[in-house]
Amino acid sequence: MENPPSTTTTATKSLGKGLKTRHLTMMGLGSSIGAGLFLGTGVGIQAAGPAVILGYIFAGIIVVLFMEMLGEMAAARPTSGSFSVYAEQAFGHWAGFSSGWLYWFMLTMVMGAEMTGAAAIMGEWFGVAPWIPALISVAIFAVINLAHVKGFGEFEFWFALIKVAVIILFLIVGVLLVFGLLPGTEYVGMRNILGNGFMPNGFAGVATGLLAVAFAFGGVEIITIAAAESEDPASSISTAVRSVIWRISLFYLGSVLVIIALLPFESITGASNAAESPFTIILGLANIPYVVGFMEATIVLSLLSAFNAQIYGTSRLIFSLAERGNAPRILGVISKQGVPMNAVILSMFFAFGSVGLQFWNPPGLLTFLLNAVGGCLIVLWVMIAASWMKLHPELVRNNEITKVRMLGHPWSAIICLAMLATLVGLMLIDESARGQIWSVAIIFALTVLASFITKKSSASKGL
Repeated sequence: MENPPSTTTTATKSLGKGLKTRHLTMMGLGSSIGAGLFLGTGVGIQAAGPAVILGYIFAGIIVVLFMEMLGEMAAARPTSGSFSVYAEQAFGHWAGFSSGWLYWFMLTMVMGAEMTGAAAIMGEWFGVAPWIPALISVAIFAVINLAHVKGFGEFEFWFALIKVAVIILFLIVGVLLVFGLLPGTEYVGMRNILGNGFMPNGFAGVATGLLAVAFAFGGVEIITIAAAESEDPASSISTAVRSVIWRISLFYLGSVLVIIALLPFESITGASNAAESPFTIILGLANIPYVVGFMEATIVLSLLSAFNAQIYGTSRLIFSLAERGNAPRILGVISKQGVPMNAVILSMFFAFGSVGLQFWNPPGLLTFLLNAVGGCLIVLWVMIAASWMKLHPELVRNNEITKVRMLGHPWSAIICLAMLATLVGLMLIDESARGQIWSVAIIFALTVLASFITKKSSASKGL
């Protein structure tokens, strides 16, 4: 029997333990449910009409496929480096280096956008400049992330649970409104869904809508990063992956169905604030008092919860890169609490720097960097599918497969890659989305180039 590569264990043996399955589940939900759901849903609906649901289903299938593949590898070989480690095992140093740093870059930019949005709302609440609540929030999250992982998991569990409760409330109220079961309301049924046709803007509208919602589920992969610090990684991954997949599908698909059922699609636009959110408008139909303030608080909590989970994810990935010689060794230092403290500090520093970049907004630079975020997810999803296609036979041969197993090798990966190729094709055709492809192509090429430079440098030093 072959021994698994050394990279499967070196990044995890000093980290703390203590995360439970419920922590992993809520971290996945916390990272993937943010302002995109509460504020961005209307963009896809405006483009595709009720047929936007097809876009969410398409994106959902991709997520189910790559998460099942990633879950199999993570359960067999749990590591804080997750997909970065598996890419390295499958294709070599360049793949692990580039996918790890690409993910770190993507989350750093996302965190900056999330904190910028949350700080703007909090600044209005307290009548202060947005950088003040941003700095305070970053300091608080630094303390949380430098504490023992069990405390972090517990905090994130309750933090994410609040917005999950809001979505459940929204779904219940929405269903009651659709069937006219609340006082002063009447049965709506399929009136708005079919009133102007299910696909009012044709297939072109559906394609545009798909691009608007394709990355809605991004963030769930953090589960497999956190699993290395759980008490029973294989069991935790098995439960958490499946739980997150169906819950996110329910929350996103259910919310979109409620919105397109209750609001004429031509009245729905992208929301720049809580008052314009479809969630706020629908809860207003139920005469819920203080609904704008309620949704503002929910959006802030959603953004901060995602920020917190992503600080964790980036720090653990950087720690893994340092352990494998793909980042400065100092970032692999572990505190007495089992926390990679220097990696956490680095993530906090660059997260706040990303916030400052968005307030500064130098011409062209911020647009270029943010454009690359969506493309980064595609590259990572491709890497996960390709890694599984390569590693699955090895896992079977070594009898490493746990009860988490993706069926249909290699066709599951081929289907996933074909769907991703379709998405890339649509992005190349769409002028507004084309910039994402070119931006990520440049950044990915730079990370690959850096991987060869760092490998050559390490070799010359005898490392």
